[in-house]
Amino acid sequence: MAIHPIEYRYCSDEMTAVFDEEAKLQKWLDVEAALARAHAQLGNIPKKAAGEIAKKADTRFVTVDRVHEIDAEIHHDLMAMVRALTEVAGDAGKYVHYGATSYDIEDTALALQLGDAIGIIETNLDKLKSTLAMLAGKHKDVVCIGRTHGQHAVPTTYGLKFANWLCEIQRNIERLEQAKKRILVGKMTGAVGTQATFGTNARRLQALVMKDLNLKPVMVSTQVIQRDRHAELVFVLALTGTTLDKIAKEIRNLQRTEIGEVLERFEGKQVGSSTMPHKRNPWKSENVCSLARVLKSHVMVALDNNPLEHERDLTNSANERIIFAESFMLLDFMLRRINDILLSLELRKENIDKNLHMTKGLVMSEKIMIHMVKKGIGRQDAHEIMRSSAMQSYETEEPLIAVLMRNSLVNKKFGRAELERLLDPRNYVGTAREQVDDALKATRKK
Repeated sequence: MAIHPIEYRYCSDEMTAVFDEEAKLQKWLDVEAALARAHAQLGNIPKKAAGEIAKKADTRFVTVDRVHEIDAEIHHDLMAMVRALTEVAGDAGKYVHYGATSYDIEDTALALQLGDAIGIIETNLDKLKSTLAMLAGKHKDVVCIGRTHGQHAVPTTYGLKFANWLCEIQRNIERLEQAKKRILVGKMTGAVGTQATFGTNARRLQALVMKDLNLKPVMVSTQVIQRDRHAELVFVLALTGTTLDKIAKEIRNLQRTEIGEVLERFEGKQVGSSTMPHKRNPWKSENVCSLARVLKSHVMVALDNNPLEHERDLTNSANERIIFAESFMLLDFMLRRINDILLSLELRKENIDKNLHMTKGLVMSEKIMIHMVKKGIGRQDAHEIMRSSAMQSYETEEPLIAVLMRNSLVNKKFGRAELERLLDPRNYVGTAREQVDDALKATRKK
């Protein structure tokens, strides 16, 4: 029976298949096979032996159960795999793991595993990018109130909201691409990194193994590949998670009863509360925000793994069995969920319009002030007129235009029809539409 919720609640079959135990074992065997082939190519072992090792380096022959049995006796999971492969390789078994140390296999196999996981994340990011681009274009002209410090500020557009998220996702895609160059590397460097066990052709051997596995060889290492690489990757995953957190948090806030501008999809028989039948909670968005906290927590662990003692210690090993799989599985789940939320997001135009006009013109104070300056009123004087008029409008709940029309200086400079035109929030979104177009054009190129 599953214990961890990641096994049955916050997962996809695709990402689970990357990190399950058999997949990990197969990656170890893939590296052993590549090592044997490289040795044979250099004449270190017979080609026939390498062929037999490669043939038997498969979980059909080296089973998880058999590895567990040996591990229970010797308490070393990698060496348990080596012994299990040796058992099924016949006479070729004496060449299994020739010259290698455990982490030549484990770290190189980990790079293969991480490469598969990154591929899934990249696919999900591309899907989310397409969704955000579609929404930015579709809602480019939907004017809404912008908010700073939780208060009404000046008008913006929903298109610009989506375009902001689109550009941030694009940056996360680029960060992941850059991190791939440093994480998709392997090693055959031996116990402390000197390659002494591999002899005079050691560097050639390492190059052959990595070419076989489609990885880059490290330039130098200790017994392990240095963990700054892995910390960077975990950070990029967590940073991407904070973008999803940002999107989900905005949806949650915009779904507040008092705001009501957007709604998560609510299924016909869905239940919002066990006691309050009327509830329609943004629980999927809350899900994403909750999991982002776990994702971020792995960054500190990954950073602490970098300063290992001397040529290595084992303090990174146990936690890495957790943080890599969890980080990828959670981000994979979050990406799929936020994309689903956005694809079915309902914009409530009537509430968007109601909120835009809620303050009876106050949010257009900035624009009126700017036009006062254009008509010869000093900037500071214009600011004070608008500040005092706005405060009066707040206190009396009168429309701002009514207060302004009682000001003799304003009355002298502006007619009512002109003020009404200036107070229309749809005429004060600046270059929002052009910025959306630019964002769509720029991200299409990538």
